[in-house]
Amino acid sequence: MSRNPVSSGRVGSRISGVGVGLRSQHYRHFLSEHVPVDWLEVHSENYFGDGGYDLFVLQKLRENYPVSLHGVGLGLGSAHNYRIEHIAKLQRLIERVDPGLVSEHLCWGAIAGRHVNDLLPLALNNAAFELFAARVSDLQDRLRRRIYIENVSTYVRFIHDDMDEIEFLSALVKHTGCGILLDVNNLYVNQMNHGEDALQALNRLALLPASSIGEIHLAGHTQTELCLVDDHGSCVSDSVWTLFAHASELLEQDIPVLIEWDTDIPDISVLLAEAKKVPRYQNGLVAGYAV
Repeated sequence: MSRNPVSSGRVGSRISGVGVGLRSQHYRHFLSEHVPVDWLEVHSENYFGDGGYDLFVLQKLRENYPVSLHGVGLGLGSAHNYRIEHIAKLQRLIERVDPGLVSEHLCWGAIAGRHVNDLLPLALNNAAFELFAARVSDLQDRLRRRIYIENVSTYVRFIHDDMDEIEFLSALVKHTGCGILLDVNNLYVNQMNHGEDALQALNRLALLPASSIGEIHLAGHTQTELCLVDDHGSCVSDSVWTLFAHASELLEQDIPVLIEWDTDIPDISVLLAEAKKVPRYQNGLVAGYAV
């Protein structure tokens, strides 16, 4: 999983192997020594400024690590406030760090001039699809690159949905040429919250063209009295690891995998321990649990 750091210039942009999300709590560790991960993922909006310490750190680390940009604020499914200035800032960041992959979420997040800073569930109907597909196509045209859309965890489904999430994403791939960022934890959370079938979802995703899935996310969740909450604040659960093992077998591709941790940030050693588990489940070396 580890690579030798380079002394000058910049490593290639392609992401492969196992990465971790870069968080400010770990800046000093990454700056002081080479951390044995293959790539880093950052939330794009945290680095939109034209200067400052965060951008300095990202550009410095980009010399030794490929980077994936993961957007959390564009809200492609919002009926209003599709912000061209947001896209312009993303384009500048892309030019600065030459990312291996750029992604957004299957969600909306703005209404009547107000951005709510959340990944809100999209109605999975034909009208929403037409809007979302047009936004994805426009974004890809503006950025001149393929965009990957992540399946999200939700806590409601809509009675007037015309399709399920996998059908929606598969149609997006067909109609726009976009890719999918597959969050395995989100599949499991939705299985438990809505009675959906995560294994069936994986079987259907495996029917897409081989290059459709560009990245996989693994994360932790919390069990509450009402539902599972996708909080990215703990180790990956046994059930999610097992689902990931099934995904690795079904997809039969060398897809980059990210350990995602956004709340209650642990010591870097905890992230690295999680990252080391990935090849064992990819290669079927760990006995599974029931999904």
